[in-house]
Amino acid sequence: MEITNVMEYEKIAKEKLPKMVYDYYSSGAEDQWTLQENRNAFSRILFRPRILVDVSKIDVSTRVLGFNISMPIMIAPTAMQKMAHPDGELATARATTAAGTIMTLSSWATCSVEEVASTGPGIRFFQLYVYKDRNVVRQLVKRAEEAGFKAIALTVDTPRLGRRESDIKNRFALPRGLTLKNFEGLDLGKIDKTNDSGLASYVAGQVDQSLSWKDIKWLQSITSLPILVKGVITSEDARIAVEYGAAGIIVSNHGARQLDYVPATIVALEEVVKAVEGRIPVFLDGGVRRGTDVFKALALGASGVFVGRPSLFSLAADGEAGVRKMLQMLRDEFELTMALSGCRSLREISRNHIKTDWDIPRYLPAKL
Repeated sequence: MEITNVMEYEKIAKEKLPKMVYDYYSSGAEDQWTLQENRNAFSRILFRPRILVDVSKIDVSTRVLGFNISMPIMIAPTAMQKMAHPDGELATARATTAAGTIMTLSSWATCSVEEVASTGPGIRFFQLYVYKDRNVVRQLVKRAEEAGFKAIALTVDTPRLGRRESDIKNRFALPRGLTLKNFEGLDLGKIDKTNDSGLASYVAGQVDQSLSWKDIKWLQSITSLPILVKGVITSEDARIAVEYGAAGIIVSNHGARQLDYVPATIVALEEVVKAVEGRIPVFLDGGVRRGTDVFKALALGASGVFVGRPSLFSLAADGEAGVRKMLQMLRDEFELTMALSGCRSLREISRNHIKTDWDIPRYLPAKL
């Protein structure tokens, strides 16, 4: 079957992967309302294209934290990629470098920071969960720095794991032969079968529930890498993140896997962008499946987007080649959207190029 859009990879992945693995990658928390809303909300944003603009030359390149990348589309951190394909994170790293963009490696990767670095040069960020044992965190951050990673994406929405009912039903555990490679030498690399979700039990035992804003200062004291705060969806927290010296914000609801009935990230985005007032860049994570989605996010003020599940499903379908094709399709669609909207560079994409359902005035009934 010829793949013509990113969504088609999910069907192939569902056929190829064991049920426990596909369910782990695809599911959200509880009723999965936010999981659906992350996608549906994009359809409530319409274009206001400008015509008769010379779009014979279009530049989709950009800069993120001072690094030049080919497009504002980056790879989000997703855990345990060797469940999708034997090459796991190594394939994703190679594909991302080939595309000239940024990969974010999960703390819970099935390849270590050193193994990913060994694939060759590339701009890579490291996603961090803060463990109760801060020595573990220190070691991990130091290893990421030494392996050439360029930023830390601190996940802040997971003091406890969201209730993912598929994982409970499937008694999710890391398949035999796989470990969380970054923790292998610390006796923290295994996720065993329990009477619940094995990952939920692991998080309850290891991740620090006392994490607070002051820990961003602590993290800054142990690393010179810029820190992106991942998991902000309100203006209040956006302002605090700026005050505490965050280098950027990733508007994320953890792929709708934590608290259900939070807004779609594309809905929360503009509130966060307005709150930071241009002081730091804001990125969007969640629900991006089309180049049109990328344009909509940038029109609402994002400096770029991260994609998660598309990288997993394309990896499962066709390894490194799948991830390469997925990124190329998103790039091509995004460039086409720019052309048809009359934009030649990212600087020309503005709020005036879209209208949202929340722009429409809500008329009150006339007084009787």
